[in-house]
Amino acid sequence: MASGEVEVVEEQPKVDKKARKREYKRTLYALQVELVKLQKDIIAHDDRILIILEGRDAAGKDGTIKRITEHLSPRETRVVALGKPSDREQSAWYFQRYVTHLPAAHEMVLFNRSWYNRAGVERVMGFCTDEQYEEFLETVPLFEQMLARSGIRIFKYYLDITKAEQKRRLKDRHRDPLKQWKISSIDEVATSRFADYSKVRNDMFARTHHVSAPWFVVNANDKRTARLQIIKHLLSQLSYEDKDETLTMPDPAVVFAYDEEALHAKKIAH
Repeated sequence: MASGEVEVVEEQPKVDKKARKREYKRTLYALQVELVKLQKDIIAHDDRILIILEGRDAAGKDGTIKRITEHLSPRETRVVALGKPSDREQSAWYFQRYVTHLPAAHEMVLFNRSWYNRAGVERVMGFCTDEQYEEFLETVPLFEQMLARSGIRIFKYYLDITKAEQKRRLKDRHRDPLKQWKISSIDEVATSRFADYSKVRNDMFARTHHVSAPWFVVNANDKRTARLQIIKHLLSQLSYEDKDETLTMPDPAVVFAYDEEALHAKKIAH
């Protein structure tokens, strides 16, 4: 640069948040139209679809389920989010209280947490014994294979977020008066026991990922991207009339089938 000349630095264009939000809404609408097409096909062919969403506290399960079910028929779509088991349920076969909620013909059922509570929060918080935990990990693949053989299509998604993102979202819950219902005593130890949850999650993946019901991991640090990509992935796995093949192609960097190499490559939060 010659003496006396002023260096001109080009200002980088700022990300237009409004434009990104418009694009998100446009894509979401188009995908929700595809979901309606899918549901018509499910009803026409007496299909039974079971979608399991797991993940840490504040991973985005509620928001994802809301966007999937928003425009679907409530008669053929059910969301299952079970609370603490009763004394009777605690003395029954572990899977018993879940069986009654499984999909019948025409139905799509979404589990906001599922029997995998035993492999996550129950294990970390000491709500089950070592024997109960081991029995679960040994028997759940057999249970899911039985469901698959009966004709139920099972999709298992694990919404994966980093410790920093979880901490930020949990703080946001306490600040937002509309999210107070989400706050629980478990939240208070969620980030402090992040490593414990990672360990049991890794064990769960290793022992319950099988052909009849594989695990799909979702990079969910960006909520909107995660919602869109989960819907795309689900649609990509099922056949239905008048499908938009281009729209329903998921991003493999966001949603991918679990494998041990993904852990070593740190594609899954530690």
